[in-house]
Amino acid sequence: MSTCSVSKGCFVFKPSPKKRRVSQKTANDFIERNDDSEDAELRFVTCQSLWNQIKSETEQVQEDLNKQLFDNLVSFLRRSHSEFQEKTTEWTCRMKSREIPTAALVLGVNVTDHDLTFRSLSEVLQNNITPYIALLEAKDCPGIKNLMQKLMGQLMNCYVDVDSLEDEDYVQVSQNRIRCSMTSLTNWYETVTKKTDSETPSKKRTSSSRDWQSPPVVVIFKDMESFTTKVLQDFIVISSQHIRELPLVLIFGIATSPMIIHSLLPHSVSSLLCIELFQSLSCKEHLSTIIDKLLLTAQFPFKLGEKVLQVLINIFLYHDLSVQNFIKGFQLCIVEHFYSQPLSVLCCQPVDAKKRVNSLSHDQCENIRKLPSFRRYVESQVSEKQIALLTADSFLKEITQKLLEDLRVYHENYVSVLRCLHVFTSSLPKYPLGKQIRELHCACLENRVWETEEYESSLQLARMLNKSDLVTMLQQCVEIFVSSSGNEFDKTVEKLKEFLTQFQKLEAEAFQERDVSVSSQKELQKKTDLYHLQKTLLELKESRRSKKLTKFEMLRFEVVDYIDSLVRNYLVPADHKTLHEIAYFNTASVLRGHLNAAPRIALHTALNNPYCYLKNQALKSDGGRISNKAPDICIVYKLHLECGRLINLVDWLEAFSTVVMAVEGPNADAASSDQVDDIIHARFIRAVSELELLGFIKPSKRKTDHVARLTWGGC
Repeated sequence: MSTCSVSKGCFVFKPSPKKRRVSQKTANDFIERNDDSEDAELRFVTCQSLWNQIKSETEQVQEDLNKQLFDNLVSFLRRSHSEFQEKTTEWTCRMKSREIPTAALVLGVNVTDHDLTFRSLSEVLQNNITPYIALLEAKDCPGIKNLMQKLMGQLMNCYVDVDSLEDEDYVQVSQNRIRCSMTSLTNWYETVTKKTDSETPSKKRTSSSRDWQSPPVVVIFKDMESFTTKVLQDFIVISSQHIRELPLVLIFGIATSPMIIHSLLPHSVSSLLCIELFQSLSCKEHLSTIIDKLLLTAQFPFKLGEKVLQVLINIFLYHDLSVQNFIKGFQLCIVEHFYSQPLSVLCCQPVDAKKRVNSLSHDQCENIRKLPSFRRYVESQVSEKQIALLTADSFLKEITQKLLEDLRVYHENYVSVLRCLHVFTSSLPKYPLGKQIRELHCACLENRVWETEEYESSLQLARMLNKSDLVTMLQQCVEIFVSSSGNEFDKTVEKLKEFLTQFQKLEAEAFQERDVSVSSQKELQKKTDLYHLQKTLLELKESRRSKKLTKFEMLRFEVVDYIDSLVRNYLVPADHKTLHEIAYFNTASVLRGHLNAAPRIALHTALNNPYCYLKNQALKSDGGRISNKAPDICIVYKLHLECGRLINLVDWLEAFSTVVMAVEGPNADAASSDQVDDIIHARFIRAVSELELLGFIKPSKRKTDHVARLTWGGC
C-alpha cells in the first residue's frame, strides 16, 4: 500500500473490520490458572457448549420479542414506499407539503440495549425493504457537514462491498473526496438505482426487495435526544426539499418520550415530518421473559442461587435496566461456576452425566464426599450405608447417579408448581409474594416459603376469591400441569378437574336454590296468620346467626389447602437438596466483586499494598512498615495517612526523602547529593500531583505551604 505526499509523514492504514480475526478462546488459560486441573478441559468444553445453547436461546427470545415491532416498522416502510412508487394522491399531498415519513421508535431508558435492537432492525430492513440504511449517532455528527459525510459514507459502503466488487471505476469514485451534499446524495441514488435496474437483481438486492425499482433510503438516528437541535433542523429542512427525487424515511430512536421531538424541533420543522409512533416492549417484561426461558426451565442444567439472582436483578433494577448486561452477568456466573467448582463437570445433560459419573476418579469422589449437602445426606443414613458411602467409590457413584436424577426431577416439578402458585398470588391485592414470578422464585429459593408471613397472608386472601376467578385459576393450573414434563402430576390434574366439576355442580344447585328462595318469598307474601309468620321470620334470623359455611366456601377452602400441600411438597429450597452445589452457583460475593465496582477500596488496596496488583516479591512488607521499593505514589500515600487534616509539604518531603534515600543507601556518592535531591524533589512533586488528581488532597487557602487531606478511615 503506497501513499503519494509532498512532505514526509506517518500514514496509518487501519485494517478493515471484516478482515480482523478474533483469536479463538482456548482452554489453556482455563487449565493453567485452575488449581484443580483435573477434567479442566472437559469443564471448559462443557461450559462453552452450555453457553452456546443459552446464547442461541436468548437470541431467539429477543427475536420473538421484537418481531411484532419490526413487522410494524416494515409495514410502515412498505406503505411509504408504495405510495412513493404509485404516486398516489396522498403521497402527492405529502410532496407538496414536503413531509418526510418518520417513525418515532420509543425504546426506553435501557440505552445499552439499543445498539443490539438497531443492529437487528437494520438486518430486517436490509432483508425485506432496502439495502440503503444508515445508522447515525450524535457523537459522530456534531455538525451538518459531519452528518452528511457519515450518511453518504455509510450508504455507499453498505451498498458496495469493496472486497468483492468488480467495478473499479466506482471504487475510485468512493475513495476520492466528494462534495457531501443532498444534491450529491440524490445524484448518487439515481445513478445506483439505474445501475441496479440494468444488472441482475441477485447481485445487489435480496429477493424481497427485487421487485422495487426505487427502494427507500432509511436514516436511523440511534439517540435522537443527544443530537443538537441545529443539526436536526438543518437536515430535516434540506431533506424535505429533495423528497421528490429521494424517497427518504427517518427513524428516530427515543429513550424518554415522543414529546422530545417537539421539544427539540420547532413547529415549522416538525410540520415537515409525517410521524408515526412505535413502542417497543418494556425492559422489565423483556427481563421476565429471559428469566422464564433461561432459569425457570429444565432445559438447562445450570441454575442460579437466590443471592446471586438477587444481585443480578438488583443491578438491573437500580443501575442500568439493561437486559444485555443481565445476560452478560449470567454468562459470568456460568464461567465462574465451571472454573471454581471441580464437580461442575457433572453439570450437563442426564445422558452425559451418567457416563461422567462412572468415569470419576478417586479424588473427584472425595470432592463429592466433601460437599456440605452430601455430608448431611450421609448423616441421615444408617451406619452400614454411611460406611459404604465414605469408603466404596463404586457405591458412591451409584448413589450419585440416583441423586442427580432426583435433582433433575426436582427441577421439573419445582417449575410447574411455582407457575401454579404464581397464578394464585399474582392477582391478589397488594401482591404479598410479588407481582412477577421472579420475586416468587427468589422467595422460594431463600427459605421455606410456607413459613413466611407473606405466604400466610396470601392464603388468607386466596380463601376470599370469588368463584369466577377461582375457576379461571384452576383452569390455568390444569394447563400448566398438563404441559409440564414431570410425570408426577397425573393425579394432580385429575384432582383439579374434579374441583372444576364440583364448581359446575354448585352453579347448577345455585339456580335451584334461587328458585326455592323465590317461591319462599312468594309464600311470605301470601296471607297467613301471625303465628306462622313469626315462626318463619325466626327461622330466617337463626339461619343468619349461625353463619354456617356454604358449599362454595367449603370447596374454596379445600382448593386452597390442596395448593398449599403442593407448595409444601415441591417448593423446597434448592439448598436443601443433596448435590445442589453441582448445578447451583451461590457465590454472590465473587459476582458482586466483579459487577459492583468499588473504586475507592480498589484504589486504597493498590496504594497501600501494591504487591496485591504488581505481584513483585520485593514489594512484600509487613502491615505497618513502608516498603522502600514501592512506587513513589504509594510511599506518599502511606505517609499522608499518618498526617492530620493539614499536611506540611516540607515535612512530607523530608519524610519521603528519608524513605527513598534508604533505598539508594550509603552507596550514593556525596558529590552527587545535590543532583539526587533535585531528582527526589521532582519525584515528590509528581507523586503529590498524582495524589491530588486522584482526589486524596487539595491545596489549602489557610496556609500556602500546606495541603488539606480529603479522605479518612484508611480508605
